[in-house]
Amino acid sequence: MKIVKPLLVAAAVAAALSTASAAFAAGAEAVRPDAATSGFLAALNGQKGPGLETLSPAKARQVLVDAQNGAKVDLSGIEVSNRTIEQDGLSVPVTIVRPQGATGTLPVFMFFHGGGWILGDFPTHERLVRDLVVQSGAVAVFVNYTPSPEAHYPVAINQAYAATKWVAAHGAEIGVDGSRLAVVGNSVGGNMAAVVALMAKDKGGPAIRFQGLLWPVTDHNFNTGSYNAFQQGHFLTRPMMKWFWDAYTKNEAQRNEIYASPLRATTAQLKGLPPALIQVAQFDVLRDEGEAYGRKLDAAGVDATTTRYDGTIHDFGLLNALAEDAPTKAAMKAMANEIATRLK
Repeated sequence: MKIVKPLLVAAAVAAALSTASAAFAAGAEAVRPDAATSGFLAALNGQKGPGLETLSPAKARQVLVDAQNGAKVDLSGIEVSNRTIEQDGLSVPVTIVRPQGATGTLPVFMFFHGGGWILGDFPTHERLVRDLVVQSGAVAVFVNYTPSPEAHYPVAINQAYAATKWVAAHGAEIGVDGSRLAVVGNSVGGNMAAVVALMAKDKGGPAIRFQGLLWPVTDHNFNTGSYNAFQQGHFLTRPMMKWFWDAYTKNEAQRNEIYASPLRATTAQLKGLPPALIQVAQFDVLRDEGEAYGRKLDAAGVDATTTRYDGTIHDFGLLNALAEDAPTKAAMKAMANEIATRLK
């Protein structure tokens, strides 16, 4: 990923959207990204900027902000508020996103954001969260965990678990039913959702009904088939992922812990986890580890479904430039439907 001129990317994507669904609808595995994604990548890879991993955290964060602001998206239909919760000696700021005009006590899902533990915040993820809230009818509690390198493993995951415990116990304070609770996240946020589900199982609660893992990080192995195939030129690169992991933890023993790399868990450790929907992208370095986690959950007897979206790249469902692409719409609808069904 290079520094992007976001308006150029948005224009390239808009020009391609009229034919974006062709490869996706065909059913066969695509040999190249779909039209909209190809337009995005052409604009991205045509820039002569330094790699994201060479920038300071502040400058890298601004790259994502600028890219997301470069495309107009629908942010209607939600009500947003902020508060700080106190749990287990931790103060964790959260952003609460409700369906607009909804009354009564609603089901709730925790949302843990992506960005390699370094980038990302609520504004960069607002459209993705909005889509899930509006389509599911559930409330999202977006956890503003402390990023890296300001904090290192396990600070962020402990904050994520603490926030989940608080919502389960004090949901009435924010108008949600803490007994109808799910965990959802994208990329490293998918890692955190998987890990919070593991922590809840290991530590005796809270009860989680569903885990939604969008193109998740599940391991620290940079030598999988998808890493080797898509390490450059497909938005998320191998050097970027190494940079992200180094900021989170350089300690090999910590990286091997199941609360950092849930794919390292045994089937016995995974047994009894809540149902999962895992979504992965065809042209993503993280594809193989996401699919491997789905297979391992299935082997452990967990109700797990893994869906691969052909023609797509990492974080296709997050990128505002691809918000109108057919795979993004399909992925958001599928995840929202699963949230709604599991939290009835």
